[in-house]
Amino acid sequence: MKKKNTRDIEKKYSNAEFIKKLRRLADALEKNKRFSIQVAGEKITIPAGAMINIEHERARDEEELEFQIKWKNKRG
Repeated sequence: MKKKNTRDIEKKYSNAEFIKKLRRLADALEKNKRFSIQVAGEKITIPAGAMINIEHERARDEEELEFQIKWKNKRG
């Protein structure tokens, strides 16, 4: 199996695009199904049962809220 390179991408979306993706994600989570999304040209499949958490960061003049989904990569 081909080894995946390290990657750290941040992609901006319009409100309408973001809402559409969140709805698809929520539907998949509700049905305990995997979720696929394409980010910056790469298709990513999130398995059912992935760990979900929310992270909040605060600095002097900025705050950030991240919805995170984590899972283990399959090794071949």
